[in-house]
Amino acid sequence: MWQRDGRSWCVQGDIRLGNGLDRHLFELLRAIDRTGSINAAAKQVGLSYKSAWTLIERANNKSAKTLVVSETGGQKGGGTMLTGSGQILLKLFESLEQKHAQLLVELNRAVESDTEALRLLKPLTIRTTAANQMFGVVWLIRHGIVGSEAVVKLKGGEYVCANLSRQEAHALELAVGAEVAVLINNTEITLATGPEKLRLSARNQLWGSVGRIELDQVEAEIIVNLKGNEETLSAVMTRASAERMRLKPGLQCRAIFKANAVLLATLAC
Repeated sequence: MWQRDGRSWCVQGDIRLGNGLDRHLFELLRAIDRTGSINAAAKQVGLSYKSAWTLIERANNKSAKTLVVSETGGQKGGGTMLTGSGQILLKLFESLEQKHAQLLVELNRAVESDTEALRLLKPLTIRTTAANQMFGVVWLIRHGIVGSEAVVKLKGGEYVCANLSRQEAHALELAVGAEVAVLINNTEITLATGPEKLRLSARNQLWGSVGRIELDQVEAEIIVNLKGNEETLSAVMTRASAERMRLKPGLQCRAIFKANAVLLATLAC
């Protein structure tokens, strides 16, 4: 998994041996080995007593040999402990964990020295609630007294116009050639069918075709494949509207939205 950590990019990942033998189980086994109590071990790793037992029972059932046993009574009052097989498996995991950490260090060094890889990774770190997220390059920017207009060229060659304040444009450090994310809520998009471009106040009319339709009792979500099939847009309307427009996969349409419905985002360095 790729993540951004502070000012650097990092490769992260977990070790999984199969059949549910993952980091969560081995953290529990390690805690059981330290405490001799499944109750205390569960608290250490943030699990409930029941969840811890479920994890142990599942691991015991899937393993060739029992990994954990419990004893009641006796001179020490009983407890929970790892079997010899459990100890062997825990040591194996800890050895793999060390080698895995060393591998991640080497991978991160390689990534940090590869500027092209870093450029490709930038879009993967943006998180947003907007249903539509596309990427492009600022093609043109105009500044007025109060507002600014940015035209972004998408991967597929379409252009999107966005209105924003001069203060926002300055904060984003927008300039021609800058890579940006284009964010649009699916409720802001209207669909129109027919080959002709409509005369509307909305600045953006992107040509495409219906790719997929998701229906519930009230609403319809329409996935539009934009020209060139490089990007898709999601639009939401009532089910009645979708049926009235006779929308179906493959039907040519235009995705229409205003310039002030577009949000732009840049990656802070």
